[in-house]
Amino acid sequence: MNPTIRELLDTADRLVAGDADPVSGGLHVAEAGATVSDPPTVLTATAASRCRGAAFALRAALESAVAACLTAHGAPRAIREGSMRAAFLWLRGYAEAGTARRAKAAWSQLCLGCHYHQYEIGPTEDQVRAWRGEVAALVSLMGC
Repeated sequence: MNPTIRELLDTADRLVAGDADPVSGGLHVAEAGATVSDPPTVLTATAASRCRGAAFALRAALESAVAACLTAHGAPRAIREGSMRAAFLWLRGYAEAGTARRAKAAWSQLCLGCHYHQYEIGPTEDQVRAWRGEVAALVSLMGC
């Protein structure tokens, strides 16, 4: 497995588990009304934002795996670096049809999980865990 793909999967695991370090956002500028003696502000992520972030990491891992598979089989650069729609069409020629369909379906679900809409609830931890398992299985099936 590509180290970058492994890192993205690990990032998704840490986000869902809530192990991510809080982000220090200390403001030390006069315009914001803060002084140098003020303690830095610590920003913590909500469960919904962690799940959405994990979905982004999983989608990136899947996209990297598809690109690695296409690269290994000598697909043209325009396909590897073009749209994911084209990449999934070419993937059907290199991977089993069922694997290519699963990859496209997982990618579509991850895209929905990544987009923020005020009127929708974001992905749940259970959904993200299921997507994580599917992405790991697909990466293994594609041999990347």
